[in-house]
Amino acid sequence: MSTKPVSAPTMRELTLRGIVLGGLITLVFTAANVYLGLKVGLTFATAIPAAVISMSILRYFANHTVIENNIVQTIASAAGTLSAIIFVLPGLVMIGWWAGFPYWITVAVCAIGGILGVMYSIPLRRALVTGSDLPYPEGVAAAEVLKVGDTTQGVEENRLGLRVITLGGVAAAGFSLLAALKVVASSLSATFRVGAGGSMFGASLSFALIGVGHLVGLAVGIAMLVGLVISFFVLLPIRSAHNPLLSSEFADTVSGIFTHEVRLIGAGAIAVAAIWTLLKIIGPIARGIKAAIASSRARRQGSLVALTEQDIPIQYVVGVVLVSMIPIGLLLWDFTIGSPLEGGAVGIIATSICFVLVIGLLVASVCGYMAGLIGSSNSPISGVGILVVLIAAILIKFTFGETTDSQTTALIAFTLFTSAIVFGVATISNDNLQDLKTGQLVGATPWKQQVALVIGVVFGSAIIPPILQLMQTAFGFQGAPGADDNALAAPQAALISTLAQGVLGDDLDWGLIGLGGAIGVVVILVDEVLGQTTKKLRLPPLAVGMGMYLPMSLTLIIPLGAIIGRFYDRWAERTGDNVERKKRIGVLLATGLIVGESLFGVVFAGIVAATSDDEPLALPFIGEGFTHWAEALGVAVFVLLVGALYKTTQRWANRSTGEHEKTNLAK
Repeated sequence: MSTKPVSAPTMRELTLRGIVLGGLITLVFTAANVYLGLKVGLTFATAIPAAVISMSILRYFANHTVIENNIVQTIASAAGTLSAIIFVLPGLVMIGWWAGFPYWITVAVCAIGGILGVMYSIPLRRALVTGSDLPYPEGVAAAEVLKVGDTTQGVEENRLGLRVITLGGVAAAGFSLLAALKVVASSLSATFRVGAGGSMFGASLSFALIGVGHLVGLAVGIAMLVGLVISFFVLLPIRSAHNPLLSSEFADTVSGIFTHEVRLIGAGAIAVAAIWTLLKIIGPIARGIKAAIASSRARRQGSLVALTEQDIPIQYVVGVVLVSMIPIGLLLWDFTIGSPLEGGAVGIIATSICFVLVIGLLVASVCGYMAGLIGSSNSPISGVGILVVLIAAILIKFTFGETTDSQTTALIAFTLFTSAIVFGVATISNDNLQDLKTGQLVGATPWKQQVALVIGVVFGSAIIPPILQLMQTAFGFQGAPGADDNALAAPQAALISTLAQGVLGDDLDWGLIGLGGAIGVVVILVDEVLGQTTKKLRLPPLAVGMGMYLPMSLTLIIPLGAIIGRFYDRWAERTGDNVERKKRIGVLLATGLIVGESLFGVVFAGIVAATSDDEPLALPFIGEGFTHWAEALGVAVFVLLVGALYKTTQRWANRSTGEHEKTNLAK
């Protein structure tokens, strides 16, 4: 039995200033993540940049501590990751059920789902954090940043970290501004023949995607590239071969086949990969729940439990989970009022509540495990979302029975709404265990960190709806009524709503889903063989699935960013000194690239909404004849700027290392 550390009670941890600072950082990172997710279907983990910013500010206050900084990054990262709810909610606009995002309903969906995610992840801490050897790459990295920042040398590193984030942010925003002015192109695209069929090429000149690739790493980047090859150079040419429309409507036909057929195959691959992940962790989950109950019993009997092992008591966790079912039921009931479902709503509401209660725990387990294995940024929780919406649609359809056309549309909306609550669970559990790993390594008190996670959820829930509404007003979403060519892709929301429509409308091609599942099984077998025969080579099945179902324009640059990130890390390793510190500086550059481009996107959305002009910054003297020049110039500027940024970061990292060595010698 552990005893309480003597010094722990004197250290500041959950403070008012920390909560306020975490809330302010939340505003920036949540806005960036919402835009990035709607544009390219990916979000990024905010723990490390939040920790750097927190330490740079709190060092001006007396008695700041490493565990207080940990609380700040916990609040900011929880709110930032909750923004992944945008993988579902825009589907309600896409199918025409919502015209916008009602503020308080959207807040409630985000908050209740997020708080459930916190509660479900508490018993999983012992199974997947303290009781497992999962690497938690971002959690460990964030802990190292916090530890270094708590030293004298850390002050200089914090300054350098902020400079690097600012450098990447300004460069990414600057390129986005040039693209908005139409001086350079921000994307390239083409369609081409492959035998009797066709395929597509696309690449977004996106600094955010370079940053995402750096963060996810080489294994995930290569896996996504494998998925891309399977979809665009195998499946799409085969599915489009001998199509009679190729001769007259080549580009539209190839694009349509990818959207309506190939992406469903990718969805099947992701679903199988998610199920496989769940099967691998059932045992650790059960052991973690057992350990949480034993710890709670020991505390009730008066035994001293170390601060670093004190979770929110399990009886409170269970109580919050059960009480949460009441507002969920009220939300679902309110959703059916005045709809074609009103007369038969009792059965589907009861089914949905049970679905949230049970599937929520399973989803939390899967997402927590994935975050521990490959990191929150890498963890494609959209794959879990696909599985969730399929199960929800089947259960709700079976419960409701025969439907009219109007009832079918209403059931699709009801299914998406229910799935959004479960997806809130997924988004938070995907990040929470990463944060709790950081807390374990820096000596934080779990229950205080868990309270901070709830606070972060509340902050994020308040911020997400107006940003979603701004994106809807400024750009709209592809596939939604009245959407134009500049609409945001929101790829996950589009796919998830398509699946719900397919199941409930009885027109889903299960053969395509099955083919994707078979491909997923093959990828799993390959990954397991690689795991048994090699130490480094892996082929993450979920990443392969993502590469299969996301458009090439969104995935091609990510492997490039992963390769660049690997070259940067190899450079850091060759220098032989302060290797991990230099790698962290590279991570901060990647974060800056993401944040800069995303925040410019949010500001640009505000300008579009205010002017009702899709291209408000376009220079009037640049016409269509400049298109090819803009593409060539865009590629040139993009390549040169990426190279210059990484070279500058290397130079700063080397110079800062030399300054640290001089300081040590002087001491």
